[in-house]
Amino acid sequence: MARQLMSALQLAGHQVELVSRLKCRLREPGMLERVADDARREVEAIAARWQRDRVPDLMLTYHVYYKSPDLIGSQLARRFDIPFVTVEASYAGKRDRDEWAPAQALSSAAIRQADLNICFTERDAEGVARLARPEAVAILPPFVDFSGLAANAGPAKAGATVKLLAIAMMLKGNKLESFRLLADGLRRLEAQNWGLTIVGDGAKRQDVEAMFSGLDKVRFVGQADAAGVAGYLADSDVLVWPGYREAFGLAYLEAQGAGLPVIAMRSGGVEAVVLDGQTGTLVEEGNAAQFAAAVDELIENTCLREQMGKRAQEFARKERGIEAASARLGELLQKVMST
Repeated sequence: MARQLMSALQLAGHQVELVSRLKCRLREPGMLERVADDARREVEAIAARWQRDRVPDLMLTYHVYYKSPDLIGSQLARRFDIPFVTVEASYAGKRDRDEWAPAQALSSAAIRQADLNICFTERDAEGVARLARPEAVAILPPFVDFSGLAANAGPAKAGATVKLLAIAMMLKGNKLESFRLLADGLRRLEAQNWGLTIVGDGAKRQDVEAMFSGLDKVRFVGQADAAGVAGYLADSDVLVWPGYREAFGLAYLEAQGAGLPVIAMRSGGVEAVVLDGQTGTLVEEGNAAQFAAAVDELIENTCLREQMGKRAQEFARKERGIEAASARLGELLQKVMST
């Protein structure tokens, strides 16, 4: 998403520089002191470079939250008195009261300082609005650069094998729970004419494969690059991914851009990228039986698959493409620069 943001900004006519590659993500609260020390040194190095060369017009920091507090951008913006913007910041009040409170305090301070906090979902905007001024919160819908992504070959004909697709990293937590729900749902299917390809890899692959034991219509193909993913999208009929507590999920937009309807759960920020009943079907969070029923419906109903696929492609490419996002970003940053 960060790379696509940079591309959208460049498309809007801005010159973009990645000023730091320091990893500030905290795997556990005890890392904060060490990471903060590294960040202080990084700030001094960047400041020296700016004083020698050129101070930018605006500082933008991506994905500010308690596990990745802003330790660089806000400091540089304050020191050089330039506008400061966050993108995809989030705030969860419960972290003010647990072991993450010190990191959360730094994240919250950056959100309060920002001249503008650009959020991808209403859910994140509601949280950020608890800290920021109303005029310092704006929505930019999630988006994808669809260049190089071809449409799929069209829906499988009635009676033919329907090609299901899932794309996700195999990691602990919400991703692993999504795989569990997917496996549970597949075991409840009544339809027989389907096959599932799972694209992805990760530390929990062995656990994931065990969840699908006995499901001989499932194949694991491992991790794929962008071209490989595009190939799987072009050769599939439906994206099936529960999306348990997903922030929003770019895979949903990529799939819809290729003309695939989506089956997911009404969880996290998924509703920001899938139009229920139009570009796919969203079921109740955690309900594997509903998920299976939705998959059965799209397997059996070729006409519905085709209708949803066409609407999905129209929605994704026209409303959630990089061109629309670039125009929106340009408007938002222009307001910041003019105040």
